Amino acid sequence: MKIDLTDKNILVTGSNSGIGHAIATELLNSGANVALHYNKNSSGVNQLLEQFPEKCKIFQADFNNVNEVIELFNKTISWCEKLDILINNAGMTIMNSIDLDDTTWINNWNTIMNINLLATGILSKKALQHFKNNANGRIINIASRAAFRGDTPNYLAYAASKAGMVALVKSIARGFGKDGITAFSIAPGFTRTAMAQMSIDKHGEDFVVQDISLNRLTEPSDIAPIVTLICSGKFDHGTGSNIDINAGSYVR
Repeated sequence: MKIDLTDKNILVTGSNSGIGHAIATELLNSGANVALHYNKNSSGVNQLLEQFPEKCKIFQADFNNVNEVIELFNKTISWCEKLDILINNAGMTIMNSIDLDDTTWINNWNTIMNINLLATGILSKKALQHFKNNANGRIINIASRAAFRGDTPNYLAYAASKAGMVALVKSIARGFGKDGITAFSIAPGFTRTAMAQMSIDKHGEDFVVQDISLNRLTEPSDIAPIVTLICSGKFDHGTGSNIDINAGSYVR
């Protein structure tokens, strides 16, 4: 089914690689105008800009700096004037063992929360104000399987931050639906991204595949079409819900 998003203006955070890049590519191929956010590496967003010069613009922001998060939203609005959809995809993690000294552990925790959850909250707040003025808008948070089944001891903050993203979606959906605003979360499991590659390199792909019920790892391209469907408005009555895309590794 071909989805036409030619009238949609969309901000995708963390769109330089992995899931964010796949989402942005799918949206651009569907005709959307896409604001492409990146932090340090811009090779992926530059490639999209070359391919779709009239349909996208790239914006840099460090999500560990709240001022840059706010500036990203303001620059996006200056570019497209009316934003229709916010996709909070940018995220990171740090191995953060409880055996670390308190100062290091707390600094790691705060960095993860700033990038994964605080930035999501700030952008959602700004988007909600904007959407209310237009009586229409959608927010999609890319969470994680870890929000529901938890994660390993080194990734307590990562799982907690992703659970916060899910709870935020539920609150937005319940609180702003009458304003024409819908919200959704997607919880991928282990997906072939640069962040996941470290585990693949360490343990081997066969070991990782043992944790899922299918014969191959989830790819970013398996997630992007679901996001595009939500962006189309055809799933609006699913507002507040979460979609699991984890290859059967955690069935609720």
